[in-house]
Amino acid sequence: MAELLPWLPWLLASLIAAVYLLGLRAHRQRRGLPPGPRPLPLIGNLHLLGDQPHRSLAGLAKIHGPLMSLRLGAVTTVVASSPDVAREFLQRHDAAFATRSVPDAVGAHARDSVVWLPNSSSRWRALRKVMARELFAPHRLDALRHLRREKVRLLVEHVGRLARDGAAVDVGRAAFATVLNLLSSTIFSRDLTNLDDHGESKEFQELVTEIMEAAGSPNLSDFYPAFAAADLQGCRRRVAKMFARLHRAFDLEIDERLHGRKAGQPRKNDFLDLLLDSETETSDNGTAAGLDRDTLRSMFLDLFVAGSDTSSNTVEWAMTELLQNPVSMSKVCDELVRVIGSRKNIEESQIGQLPYLQAVVKETFRLHPPAPLLLPRQAEMATQVIGYTIPKGARLLINIWAMGRDANVWPEPEKFMPERFLEKAVDFKGGDFDLIPFGAGRRICPGMPLAIRMVHLVLGSLLNQFKWKLPIEVERNGVDMAEKFGVTLIKSVPLCATATPI
Repeated sequence: MAELLPWLPWLLASLIAAVYLLGLRAHRQRRGLPPGPRPLPLIGNLHLLGDQPHRSLAGLAKIHGPLMSLRLGAVTTVVASSPDVAREFLQRHDAAFATRSVPDAVGAHARDSVVWLPNSSSRWRALRKVMARELFAPHRLDALRHLRREKVRLLVEHVGRLARDGAAVDVGRAAFATVLNLLSSTIFSRDLTNLDDHGESKEFQELVTEIMEAAGSPNLSDFYPAFAAADLQGCRRRVAKMFARLHRAFDLEIDERLHGRKAGQPRKNDFLDLLLDSETETSDNGTAAGLDRDTLRSMFLDLFVAGSDTSSNTVEWAMTELLQNPVSMSKVCDELVRVIGSRKNIEESQIGQLPYLQAVVKETFRLHPPAPLLLPRQAEMATQVIGYTIPKGARLLINIWAMGRDANVWPEPEKFMPERFLEKAVDFKGGDFDLIPFGAGRRICPGMPLAIRMVHLVLGSLLNQFKWKLPIEVERNGVDMAEKFGVTLIKSVPLCATATPI
């Protein structure tokens, strides 16, 4: 708050002067907008968000409907909270809403980011093509299967050492370090952290978590774009410092590789080598993608921040739910023993033979989607959706957290019940809008194929190698299920559990 004080007189004077115009504009716009709560002067509906916007918006949708509009500060925002409405935006009108609304905190990073560049940009198409072809294509993932197998083996050994010492396992941290090292081995041919070095991996995890929180937290610059240049809350400055720390780590890897090439060292044929070979990737219309230093930094930032955080969070939430639901825990463990054999790590080729494990992952995605509001989108043109007019520039939020708890879609929606996915054929790859944890349409998460493999491998191997138990005090007091909101939804209190080798 102290950093806001010098700006308050100027801000208040400017806002008060704009009240009348904003009110008139809002009145004109609301005539064609979906229903929603009546906005207050200046702040609109900001007071209704709270510190858990996904929950607040879900509650408002029960009053105003699955398609509603709000005015958040000076920005018209529409929220979709049901599968049918989400399909309208992400399938039927996907082209009109495929552009991302870039949070001000992300700042200059958006210029070279596959995550934030507009889909109409030839640069976005070229960079996404490079990523899809060289990293997430099925043949590339299959070729790197041995890397994932090795990282899971090291995770199991790490948990085994903790079990022998009688120490609790921080499940989220262990999963995070494993996914982080998988990504760094794929990209740089070396691990960035040591599973047994709690400080090193914890520092990296905290940095990624801070970035996700800052990018997803309410920011005056996003609600009042006219004042964004002032960065009143300092979000952009804080995130820029976090990005710089990661950039320095990436620069060390790039410089070392370039030096090795000049010295005649043998190629490693990893993702970095492939990118350095593609210094000028050409798009469909002949425009170079320009894989310069800034582009490489942004690409690595997207991969490490999004990839490590979302997969590890899913593993942690899945373990949390299973430890509180012993019947489900017993069923998934029995399936693993029957299909894989006791005390074995699962292979990727075996995932398809484990329907209950797949159901556990789907149920976890339903209750704890990695990005509860997906990433915000923006209307590129005025568009008619279900009889309402969504004006050009309006921000779009897809509340998949609310969709996962919709009683019209899911019986007993608050209950962890993997069996529902044995009875109901639902995919999470963007075709079934009942469950879209990775989004849908042309902006669906490109890393989904890798994330799916890693979540099943890590979770299945941990369950098939160890028996898990909550600490006595946690069993007595109950697991703290509080969430910390950001771009991703993480547990406020990390899950620590004791493991016993089977």
